[in-house]
Amino acid sequence: MRRTPVLLIALCFGVAHVALGEEPFYMESASSPRLFPKGWVRGFVDFGVAPPHNEPDLGRCVAAAGTFGGRNAPCTAFARFVGSGYIELQPLNTTPLRRVFLFGEPRLFFGRNLPQVLYTFSARPMAFDRSVGVGFDLSKGFELRLTQHQVAWVGRYQNYLGPADQGKTGPLGLYATVSVRWYFGGYRGHR
Repeated sequence: MRRTPVLLIALCFGVAHVALGEEPFYMESASSPRLFPKGWVRGFVDFGVAPPHNEPDLGRCVAAAGTFGGRNAPCTAFARFVGSGYIELQPLNTTPLRRVFLFGEPRLFFGRNLPQVLYTFSARPMAFDRSVGVGFDLSKGFELRLTQHQVAWVGRYQNYLGPADQGKTGPLGLYATVSVRWYFGGYRGHR
């Protein structure tokens, strides 16, 4: 069972290399180091605040969770603050492995809110949502990406939250994807 993702990765990279590997890819000039070239780490961080009546629904509590206790209802998994980021690592500058990169996309959710019942600016930790994976630069702005996504509920959200609780495996559960991303209009011009 654990061999399947490894075989899938090898197959995808093999097919991609044969089909689209004709156009050369260069991160830096020939004078750039082979290991850890300039620009091998890139990414961003972001912090957002959702205004009242607009809280992100993490899929943990039913929308009418306030009917199960009003302002004191135990299921309050509607966020106010979201911290997120993206990091990409491409440490090699030679060999066919120069096209391979690793990436991570963490998101942290904070708050304690109930639609139509309780609106606070609490920064109580709720969930750590992360996607990690490996990508392969193809040609003409295309990338092949293998991604695994998982959510870890934190604090009081690790436990059962009463009758409005839909469980920990909602839309933010554990899954993996194989995807193709296309960049256009000079968006990836920094590479």
